[in-house]
Amino acid sequence: MNQENHLQNCVAVIDKEVTWDKTQVIMSKTNAFGIIEYANEVFVDVSGYEDYELMGQPHNIIRHPDMPKVIFKVLWENLKQGKNFHAIVKNLAKSGRYYWVITDFEISKDENGVIVNYFGRRQAVPQEVISLHIEPLYKKLLQIEAASGVEFSEKYLIGFLEEKKRSYVEYIKELIYEHEKAQSKFANYEMKAEDEEEERGFFSRLFGR
Repeated sequence: MNQENHLQNCVAVIDKEVTWDKTQVIMSKTNAFGIIEYANEVFVDVSGYEDYELMGQPHNIIRHPDMPKVIFKVLWENLKQGKNFHAIVKNLAKSGRYYWVITDFEISKDENGVIVNYFGRRQAVPQEVISLHIEPLYKKLLQIEAASGVEFSEKYLIGFLEEKKRSYVEYIKELIYEHEKAQSKFANYEMKAEDEEEERGFFSRLFGR
């Protein structure tokens, strides 16, 4: 048993959310294989792990069992191709409690174009988006994975998104935008054409970069 599995097996899952300042940004740096090389104080505070417990550990030390494997499959496929990927993820704190975040990445390459580091930013997700849309979808994907495996979980996800005529990133962007609009936080913000530049602008505003 490696240290990661030992740490995860010691965590008893509790169906309660971590209390944290959701205006803060959780940041981390990993190598090309997802091994943690840096975690900011927000990461340490929210996850409940000390710095020395996180350094050298796979980032999936905080993976929650409620997360479908297919989401990480798609995320890593994109990152390994050098593409940023925004995903909504449920994480597991050392206490056994959970916290939901949306991801944002910067990808660092060496002079030969080989990926050497991933810089991750994570922010809180509106509870309404999670409860009404993400949790029901992820629960369905988990059920399919348990019954038929990740291959068919991915096929379901593809079909689900095809029906909505959206990519996964477009789908979660739309969910957050509609929530913002309903909350009148961005009353004067108008959706533009769904092109790469507009997508970058939306998430840049969301993550403040």
